[in-house]
Formats: sequence, C-alpha cells, structure tokens
Amino acid sequence: MRPDWHALFAPLPPEAAVQRARLLVPGWEQITVELSAGEAGLRHAMVVLDETGTPISAGDWVTYRTQGEGEVTYVHENVGGRLEADGSFLGTRWRSVAVEREGSEEALTREMTSSKPSAEDVAGIKTLVLELLRRVDGDIS
Repeated sequence: MRPDWHALFAPLPPEAAVQRARLLVPGWEQITVELSAGEAGLRHAMVVLDETGTPISAGDWVTYRTQGEGEVTYVHENVGGRLEADGSFLGTRWRSVAVEREGSEEALTREMTSSKPSAEDVAGIKTLVLELLRRVDGDIS
C-alpha cells in the first residue's frame, strides 16, 4: 500500500530530509528529496537553482508496483522541465507502465506515453518548488 505522499505533487511528509548539493555549473545547486515507500516504490522531487538562487528547473517522479491476480504492474510517472522567468513551465509529463504476467514466458507488456503538463501539473510543480525551498536550511553540502 502506498502512503499519501507517494504520488505526484502530494505534500511531502514533515520528516522528509531535504538534501542540497552544488552542481558542476558554477553557482548552481540542486535541492532534492528522495523517499522510499518500501516495496511499494520510490519518490524523488528536485529543483535546480541558478547562481542567483532562482529556480530554473524542477521535477517530481514516482515509481511503484502493484500486484493483481496473476500479474505485477510497474508504473513510473514524472513531470519535469524548465521554470521560465515569466512564470511559465516548459516540460513533459511521462507515464510508463510494464505488466509482467505470472507463468508467462513473454516479455513484459510495456506502454509509454508523454504529454504536455496540464495546468494542474504546473500548479503542482510550483507548489512543490516552494515547499522544497522552504525546507532548505544550513549550508550547501
């Protein structure tokens, strides 16, 4: 069973540890949160800041698996892209699904779809960026 926070744009749990790291581009840094939902899956949220501390890109990823009668389904969903100076977001929403059937010698059934992020996706990314920035404290590691 997946916890509430293990979904795109869901609020992060209070105990989620935020990590801050310098990037190879001088002055840029990345703020991330990686969360495990145990066997249910993973979640990774991140924002990249330029040398002025302005958020320039962001993403939210969830990966999980579910078991049904005679099959296991693996799902990866993410929205990521660039935050523009005018407040817009240029990115992509991806969803990949793979189904493995018990006892089958066939390869996994796979489906990948991409789409333009919806207005709700953009609002979710912006809220997530604000949450990550609020949680950052201390020096850059």
